[in-house]
Amino acid sequence: MPPFNKTDIKKIRKKRQRLKKKLKCRFCPDGCDHSPRPVYVDYKDVRLLRSMVDREGRIMPRRRTGSCAKYQRAVREAILRARFIGLMPYVSED
Repeated sequence: MPPFNKTDIKKIRKKRQRLKKKLKCRFCPDGCDHSPRPVYVDYKDVRLLRSMVDREGRIMPRRRTGSCAKYQRAVREAILRARFIGLMPYVSED
């Protein structure tokens, strides 16, 4: 295998970035246009909310979780409620 120069490496990295899998919103199975009204995420579902929070306790952005804007707002509200009640910590435990 021949050694790559800098321009070849840049091209390969750019191609890999384009090939990333498109994330889909886990809350809307048949598209965001057909989501129920009102949009609601259960604040008592701690397992789901933990997957939307990183190790430091920060809410992950939409580009990482893949959720649509409507549901990202609902997830944020649910996480804040769960923290206020005491179901989730505000910061990491370590």
